[in-house]
Amino acid sequence: MKSAVTISLVPEARGGPFVFWDDLAAGCRQAKALGFDAVEVFPPGPDAVDTVELRKLLADNGLAVAAVGTGAGWVKHKLTLASPDADVHGKAMEFVESMIDFAAVFDAPVIIGSMQGRWTDGTTREAALGYLSQALLNLGLYAAKYGLPLLYEPLNRYETNLINRLEDGVELLKGLGTSNVKLLADLYHMNIEEANLPAAIRAAGGAVGHVHFADSNRRAAGMGHTDFGPVVAALREIGYTGYLSAEVLPLPDSLAAAKQTIESFRRYAQKN
Repeated sequence: MKSAVTISLVPEARGGPFVFWDDLAAGCRQAKALGFDAVEVFPPGPDAVDTVELRKLLADNGLAVAAVGTGAGWVKHKLTLASPDADVHGKAMEFVESMIDFAAVFDAPVIIGSMQGRWTDGTTREAALGYLSQALLNLGLYAAKYGLPLLYEPLNRYETNLINRLEDGVELLKGLGTSNVKLLADLYHMNIEEANLPAAIRAAGGAVGHVHFADSNRRAAGMGHTDFGPVVAALREIGYTGYLSAEVLPLPDSLAAAKQTIESFRRYAQKN
């Protein structure tokens, strides 16, 4: 398994669970200094980051891009894939496709988290899941042309009323007709929704394509009450070799959160 740390460039997301903020170059330098393998980037849009500049930053610091977040589609542009509004849904699809194009430059998958949306008075849960499923299918096929998966993240009940548990995410993916959409297992969301984190991971098996390495309180791993030993053991059992990425609150500050994350990664996940 490999380590990653998040960098958010989205002003509207300030206060959210990202370790480094605003300064891509500084975040990459800190990631290198602490020994991370990669960064997970959350840009405002596909044109907000110069790809040539980011390529140089990655090369200079010996880093990869673990994944690219699409959350700005919701927090900045108010777009969701489950929207019954054809115009909103269409713009959401275009936004994610453009983010896939951007991420492909760095051989990185994109994440569908908050952009999945929720069902409201304007539609039913079944209809919203239908819109989301069709979107995931089409976006998964779009990402496949780059040889990259699409990552779908079940969120806790306070952030979406569609899919909250890995088990339900597996069922959603089974109905898509493509194997190119994988689950993002976020340990913070799982702490709220799952009865047993290691068991949920084992049951999801090969559907797991990415992991957010966060403690029970959304702080860095080791700053809450999650027992990471059994969690990492379950990931090894399913053959997971991807990233453990710190999508966590920058508490008590960004540097301390990053240091705690890499220490926990080395303790639990790095092979001796």
